[in-house]
Amino acid sequence: MIPVKVKEIAYDIMMNPVILLIDEDELKALPIWVGPFEAHAIGVALQGVILERPLTHDLFKNVCGLLEARLSMVVINDVIEGTYFAELHMWHQDKELVVDSRPSDAIALALRTQTPIYLSDKVAEGSLDIKDLINEEQHQELKELLENSRPNDTKKSLH
Repeated sequence: MIPVKVKEIAYDIMMNPVILLIDEDELKALPIWVGPFEAHAIGVALQGVILERPLTHDLFKNVCGLLEARLSMVVINDVIEGTYFAELHMWHQDKELVVDSRPSDAIALALRTQTPIYLSDKVAEGSLDIKDLINEEQHQELKELLENSRPNDTKKSLH
């Protein structure tokens, strides 16, 4: 398994949110397209924003805490016809539990609980070289576009 972290939430040319997962050496990236609500939940966690009322991922985290269940890792374990699959690995009463999850939900929960995220070797094969994703000029143009045209949206720094 390959450890990864969430680098940022980017937007494709059609302004669809894309979660960029990068390896520890920051050489490879795996883009995962998500919906706007999923991107918002991840963005809130990335920025460390505490909302007055809990989102679903906050609720799940709180319930796990009350039940004394601990999330030990998130694994994005499969991709079938362009759709990614994930697992939540949890411990409860000295027993490991593995729960199927959408990657966006697993990532949102992992960020809230400071839990490591991994890619299976199969999924990691689909990673791209970061230098091939976007050049510095495109990077700056995209950053300016996002800052100027979407000032109220949740954004993560592109650095």
